[in-house]
Amino acid sequence: MHYVDAKGILSAKNGMNLYRGCSHGCIYCDSRSKCYHMEHTFEDIEVKRNAVELLEDALRRKRRKCMVGMGAMTDPYIPLELELGHVRQALTLIYEHGFGATLITKSNRILRDIDLLQKINERAKCVVQMTLTTYDETLCKKIEPNVCTTRERFEVLKQLRDAGIPTVVWLAPILPWINDTEENISGILNLCIQAKVYGVICFGMGLTLREGNREYFYAQLDRLFPGLKERYMRRYRNQYIIDSPNSGHLMHLFHQTCGTHGIVHSKEQIFSYLQTFEEKPVAEQISLWG
Repeated sequence: MHYVDAKGILSAKNGMNLYRGCSHGCIYCDSRSKCYHMEHTFEDIEVKRNAVELLEDALRRKRRKCMVGMGAMTDPYIPLELELGHVRQALTLIYEHGFGATLITKSNRILRDIDLLQKINERAKCVVQMTLTTYDETLCKKIEPNVCTTRERFEVLKQLRDAGIPTVVWLAPILPWINDTEENISGILNLCIQAKVYGVICFGMGLTLREGNREYFYAQLDRLFPGLKERYMRRYRNQYIIDSPNSGHLMHLFHQTCGTHGIVHSKEQIFSYLQTFEEKPVAEQISLWG
């Protein structure tokens, strides 16, 4: 861990990352890509020392309420958050200033803050986004070694459902010859159905590889799946978008299953939902708190 002083905290689209770098160890992580100019070792977490102060100032200056996003580059609930509590401080400010919030995570540590998430959702809107990649617990521990497993994330989704907090699942990435099976996609979608998620985001049955994350991913393939790197290199060379050979069939299964069970599966519709601030009427807030 090391500290830096940030010049600003909210992006033009009102997203923020309180930390840079991650210790989850996911073998496919796009945030390792060199285009993001992370000059430090990825596991050496960069902490924005003044992030909470910058956020408070930014929220005070906002003329209109909006949804504030966390987690696009770094999971907000890395282990370090339990020590520092910056995410909880940020959520407190978001609630106090009457804004909405959406967070992307793979961690059940988010349950620490379920009280604040409920308060934000009662006043405005709070949406939790959770990534699910594989239905197989053993495989999950291989490709996402330092974070809670799919089953544990499923338990989080159910608790959020019971707390009235809407959820969105990211069905990504799908790794050719690893988790690109009908059994895996059906298994994940069945969990989504049980958890009554609002929507599932899927950009296609594949992943992206570019300079930085490609080298790390291939090194992990050598370590965990001997011989598979060569198969990738023969088929995909240096392509950015890596589509599964089963992509067409799996995408049909995805859309058909979501449509049958009333799960939103249009990326445009989901992103519009995530970005739209919705303040509850005062009468409704009083009834929720009464």
